[in-house]
Amino acid sequence: MTSGPREPGFPQGIMLLLPITMSVMGISVLTPVVHLLLEHFQDVPNHEYLVIGGVLTMPAIWVLLFSPIAGWMADRFGRRNLLLTAMVVYAFVGIAPAFLDNLYLIIVSRAAVGVCESIVMTVSTTMISDYFTGRTRERWLASQTAVASLSALGIIFLGGELGAAYGWRGPFYLYLYSLILAVAVYFLVWEPQKGRTDAASADREEQQYARFPWGRVLGICGLTLLASISFYTVVTKNAEALVALGVHDPALIGKYTMVASIGVPLGTFIYWGLARVPIGWLLCIDFVLIGIGFEIMGGASDPSRYAWGSFVNQVGCGLVLPTMLVWATRGLAYSIRGRGNGMWQAAFAIGQFLSGMVVTLLSAELNGLLPALVAMGKAALAFAVCAAIAGLVWPRPQAITRSL
Repeated sequence: MTSGPREPGFPQGIMLLLPITMSVMGISVLTPVVHLLLEHFQDVPNHEYLVIGGVLTMPAIWVLLFSPIAGWMADRFGRRNLLLTAMVVYAFVGIAPAFLDNLYLIIVSRAAVGVCESIVMTVSTTMISDYFTGRTRERWLASQTAVASLSALGIIFLGGELGAAYGWRGPFYLYLYSLILAVAVYFLVWEPQKGRTDAASADREEQQYARFPWGRVLGICGLTLLASISFYTVVTKNAEALVALGVHDPALIGKYTMVASIGVPLGTFIYWGLARVPIGWLLCIDFVLIGIGFEIMGGASDPSRYAWGSFVNQVGCGLVLPTMLVWATRGLAYSIRGRGNGMWQAAFAIGQFLSGMVVTLLSAELNGLLPALVAMGKAALAFAVCAAIAGLVWPRPQAITRSL
């Protein structure tokens, strides 16, 4: 498909937004059938480790490892064909376990899924930055968080339905969804033109970085890591905390978790209205909500209060994640934009792994999960104070951007 003097609009935005749903497929689609996988491969030595650490989390490991490379590939070889290739390969390696009986081959296929995920996430995000500018770009980027959060609920449901119908192999058929998206991307999306993209960046901030700003990007990635740990703490520890508060019914745990999940897209919608707030003040608001949420969760004596605390926390996470993504991509020239997005995706993925370790260590030191959440709340509030001070010192978004 040849490039032409076309103006990107809503169809292009949607087709670059929907691939983000593939990023939550890795773990979410298999959540309902983990017990079936463990049962099927029980005769394999160390099958618990291989199923949980291999089949379930292997894609996330490769998102972490390969995202920076995916960004470099997008800058070096172009965006569209790389995206289409990754989406097609993703479908075939994703469905492969449905036809395999060797656990080790399944793990290899899951590693390939992670590589494809890293490319799809990095390139689709980069192309949103290529196609759109200013506030329109920021709205599309921010929407990724809401779409990923909401799609996870649907994917878990569909994975459960397919698992009930076809056993542990059933959820893997959902990966064919990528082929449908690839066809739509083929017809609706074109390769961004470098000259036109740079020319469209009219304001100084859009053209600020022609060379890769390592210090700035690494600084933002460090803050993204903190935000990611906060986000995944609620995702991974909600069930454990609710059990500690006396909730043992899985259906009831699911309902309380749903309350928290609603907070993420709500936070993203709030971000749309706050996008022009200077970055220091915006980070202050984000981490105040995260910190208050953790404090309520850790001090809760009943599950309802805990659920509302997790909701407040996830509103803050729904705000902070698009804040970081938009900040990371703002000002990067076309030729380095893919690398910036790739590094951001890697930082976000690292948080998924570190969250479990951080919370476990704090729980051991503080004699329980709930006290650990209180400590994390105090740390988030302390960072909010630092961000507010930064907002006073650097009142303009551009000044904050240059400082890192």
